[in-house]
Amino acid sequence: MGCARGATTNYMVRGVVKQIDLPDHQLVIAHESIPNFMEAMTMPFHAGEGVIPGDLRTGEAIRFELHVNDTESWIDGIKQIPTAPSEIKSPPVAASAGAVLKPVSNTASVHDKIRLRDFKFTNELGQPVSFSDFRGQAIAVTFFFTRCPVPDFCPRLSRNFQQVERKLGAMPNAPTNWHLISVSFDPTRDTPEVLKAYAARYQYRPDHWTFLTGPSDRIAQLAHACGVEFQQDGGGFTHNFRTIIIDASNHLQMVFPTTGDLSDAIVDELLKATHPANQNPETKTAANGSEAKN
Repeated sequence: MGCARGATTNYMVRGVVKQIDLPDHQLVIAHESIPNFMEAMTMPFHAGEGVIPGDLRTGEAIRFELHVNDTESWIDGIKQIPTAPSEIKSPPVAASAGAVLKPVSNTASVHDKIRLRDFKFTNELGQPVSFSDFRGQAIAVTFFFTRCPVPDFCPRLSRNFQQVERKLGAMPNAPTNWHLISVSFDPTRDTPEVLKAYAARYQYRPDHWTFLTGPSDRIAQLAHACGVEFQQDGGGFTHNFRTIIIDASNHLQMVFPTTGDLSDAIVDELLKATHPANQNPETKTAANGSEAKN
């Protein structure tokens, strides 16, 4: 978000390489603050094929160019620089950063571990909300923070829900017992007022899409139980991705452990989840991508 469609903004950035994933053309970099874009943090960056130098090693200081438009970001022009890593003003790597690129191999039955519908939160309208309010509905749940500036991270999750809302709303004879829930893990800054303004950017419909905040300990407990790990990192958060589908009978149906364009897949799962009697009761995991952090 922030750039006009098709426009690309470019930034020169310095950082320290923390992890290298050549097969997926990805680097995890602890980078310095990027003026007018985002604060210093540790996060993965996508690089084109052949962009990562063959002799690049973890712990090296680099300079690179970051390109951002409204839907994606990528880096190139990577140059190793003779700067001591300690001279780069970037935050320390979060404790879980070593796992950022590991694909999900197993997802436990989240809903058997927790009683999601017993949690109490506050929505973007300042109203108290519990998951029990959505009884009898298929729900999709994801976690985010509004200040995330990277278009293919949290904004991508929100665009997924925006597209899901539009597609289901335009579908003839579509069921109406479905709801989207976006939970912020930044309650200090993501107040109901902030969430409402953020939701308006995505032309949300409050009858089918809710944004939640609440006590930090409750959010952390809910997120952890759903397989979402997050940690404050400089001015942002290091976290992985989860979009969870729970059917109308209150059973976990699907976990998408990735970002990217999932709107069609979410629509398909929600349609099935509105009629859970026809579904296989076993939890499914769509491990069709790598986890990442931002």
